[in-house]
Amino acid sequence: MLGHRVVADAQARGWEALGIDLAEADLTDYEQADTAVAEYGPDAVVHCAAWTDVDGAEEHEDLALKVNRDASANIAAAAAAYGARIVGVSTDYVFDGTLTDRPYVESDPTAPLGAYGRTKLAGEEALAGHNPDHAIARTAWLFGVGGKSFPDTMLRLAADRDEVAVVTDQVGSPTFTGHLSPALLDLAASSAVGVFHTAGGGQCSWHELAVELFRAAGVSCRVNETTAAEFRRPAPRPAWSVLASERDETPSLPAWQEGVAAYLQERTTS
Repeated sequence: MLGHRVVADAQARGWEALGIDLAEADLTDYEQADTAVAEYGPDAVVHCAAWTDVDGAEEHEDLALKVNRDASANIAAAAAAYGARIVGVSTDYVFDGTLTDRPYVESDPTAPLGAYGRTKLAGEEALAGHNPDHAIARTAWLFGVGGKSFPDTMLRLAADRDEVAVVTDQVGSPTFTGHLSPALLDLAASSAVGVFHTAGGGQCSWHELAVELFRAAGVSCRVNETTAAEFRRPAPRPAWSVLASERDETPSLPAWQEGVAAYLQERTTS
């Protein structure tokens, strides 16, 4: 969902961009990661590969750690060995969601609630530790064409149902891949180092996101309210996932509502 977009957007800028998927290299194996970077000799690597199954990570934390931490360490070290900058993608799940009076910024202390957040935080540390020329882009509630996402699920359910129930007590910053991808490329071309919060502008609950999605799509499916406690999931989710940046070098993303509109436009034309 994200990696293909990054490659396409980089090529649209006139950059020589190549995508590597699991068939070409298993990044949890250092030799394969090193060989891949050595073969292409990039100026920068945008590392989108990750274990993103939040509930699955709770049951298989060892595997999630292998993908999110070890692969990040390997690709960062390989990039450093050949003089390439590394841009990694991380998550709002590195926070516990107890902060409610303002967005989380880069300097706020991390405290992941579950296995997914722990493995992604370990990946941040591994990436930074293995390549001094790094940028870590934390994002939230990612959605886009070409992969599984909340809007995709909601629209699929709405095609078969008159109503859905969506939680009101989880609030975040929905982020469209078409807006995140250029930000990642901007960070790849930058010299700024460290963590950057790159999420869609503004905030909403999952319920509000579904309401706006259906409104913009012209879907007449009723969105009922529920809570996280009622809608039980194996892994805990932070109740507050709103991200903002305190750094001037951070690329600014459009409002999440613009992301919804752009997503729907792409969905109808793809």
